[in-house]
Amino acid sequence: MTDVTITDTPILEINGLTMDFGGIRALDHLDLRIRKGEIVALIGPNGAGKTTFFNCLTGIYKPTAGELLLTPPGQNTRRLNGLKPNLVTQQGLARTFQNIRLFPSMTVLENVMIGRHCRTRAKVLGAIFRNKKTVQEEKEIVALAYSILEKIGLADMVNEFAKNLPYGAQRRLEIARALATEPSILLLDEPAAGMNPQETAELDRLIKEIRDDGLSILLIEHDMKLVMSLSDYIFVVDYGKKIAEGSPEEIRNNPAVIKAYLGEDVEDA
Repeated sequence: MTDVTITDTPILEINGLTMDFGGIRALDHLDLRIRKGEIVALIGPNGAGKTTFFNCLTGIYKPTAGELLLTPPGQNTRRLNGLKPNLVTQQGLARTFQNIRLFPSMTVLENVMIGRHCRTRAKVLGAIFRNKKTVQEEKEIVALAYSILEKIGLADMVNEFAKNLPYGAQRRLEIARALATEPSILLLDEPAAGMNPQETAELDRLIKEIRDDGLSILLIEHDMKLVMSLSDYIFVVDYGKKIAEGSPEEIRNNPAVIKAYLGEDVEDA
């Protein structure tokens, strides 16, 4: 799928992930691996547990059981279990949401700058008294935000309020804000939802460009043409259980997956 070198060592390793809500088991001993430079898709019907999986991974939910291990390039393995969402972000996981969660009355630039908060060094006193280090750091944050927006294709909208952007641009802005956290892995929760074909094609190119910059990507998506175009590897879940995994070609030709999730028109993808 890509000319980017994919390492053999997992950057993210998930073992036996289980999530219970009372008597309901939303995730049932899921195992998943993502390697550096890889785009991995997690697919399945509504209610299969995909967003619950993301919420466990990013600290919104505390898993009932299982282990979440992150090994950023050149760094030691870190256990994510029990970390709050802001600390998970600091460790190198950033996400977008199925429902857009921007700051609507802030500008495009400000939304991206906020994403940089987890990497700032300035403390409360620095922010109050505006010392040289704080001022310099703010300049660096602005410059980084501009460079991300330029790459994402929103540089000409920096002063627009987020709420005034077209839908597809809002989706890209949410990705830009996630990139500002400087992640090792980018988690995208149905990024093409609600997009028209042109916006989806632009998203396809953007995700590939982000991967080409060295990021690993975990993608939840219902648009199977997009999934097949982007993915190096695919996991299929149903009722919280993994029922298949493999390359796009293997998933495309898996009779059970075709019947249950993809439909016959996947042959045209």
